[in-house]
Amino acid sequence: MLTYDTIRNGAIALAVAAAISTGAHAAPPAKWAPSASEKLVKLPGDYLKKAVDNDFARSGLAAELARLDEDIGLKTRTLRDLQGAVDRADGDLRLELQHQFLEEKRAYLALMKEQQDVRRKRAETKVRLYERLLSKINAPARDASPQKKELIAKQTAARQRFENSVGRIDTKLLQSSLTAESRYSRDYAKNLAAIEALVGAVKSHPMNQAPQIAGVPVTRAEYVRQLIGENEADLAVIDQEQTILAYMAKLVSLDALALSEGIAADSETVLADAQGPDDGSPAASVEFFVSR
Repeated sequence: MLTYDTIRNGAIALAVAAAISTGAHAAPPAKWAPSASEKLVKLPGDYLKKAVDNDFARSGLAAELARLDEDIGLKTRTLRDLQGAVDRADGDLRLELQHQFLEEKRAYLALMKEQQDVRRKRAETKVRLYERLLSKINAPARDASPQKKELIAKQTAARQRFENSVGRIDTKLLQSSLTAESRYSRDYAKNLAAIEALVGAVKSHPMNQAPQIAGVPVTRAEYVRQLIGENEADLAVIDQEQTILAYMAKLVSLDALALSEGIAADSETVLADAQGPDDGSPAASVEFFVSR
């Protein structure tokens, strides 16, 4: 059985530990260092984002995030069970359970802080990667000298002249055929149909499709800018969640001090329709902190 002094001393220590700092972001040990390779730059459409996501999924940072998500889910279920046990208990047992409930809330806050650090690192890494890719995508337009532009124009004109000459040769050969259905004309028609089928397949291939945002085709540069914006939005959400954790930590500190003085009182849960225990966001666990 825990004595009053043990509970009081433990609660005071808990109050200090619960006041976690949300201003500094300790770098998690896991790593993810994607490269803005030329291969990645050339990927079309949504395959660019898929390639980046797949690269992250193979990283140590992804493994760390998966571990934290699982731990947070387990910790949330523990909090829910303890909350119910506190409501049903009385006397010394209730006091012990309240103390344990505070310790579990402190552990939950520590896990959420770790998860936020990992998610922040993922989003910041993606922003830096997409910014490098965007710079490479825009580089040809910036770096093209007048001489280079002239060379490209000459190469395009030469290729067009070659294609036109091939067409004229084919026409002459067809016209000079002595029979209505020569072997050459049959092969030519067959090959032409094959080329047209292949051209159609190339045009419709998923790897050759222009990227889209909300169903509207956009340039690759615009698509990458959209990805940058999405990850900057993720960072804004993490900042909001940090504010939630700061208030949770303050409530844990106040609850610990109240428990140490023996004045902890029952209070009704404010959130009647809280989300399930597997929801990894701190907002889903507010009920454990607004009630004691």
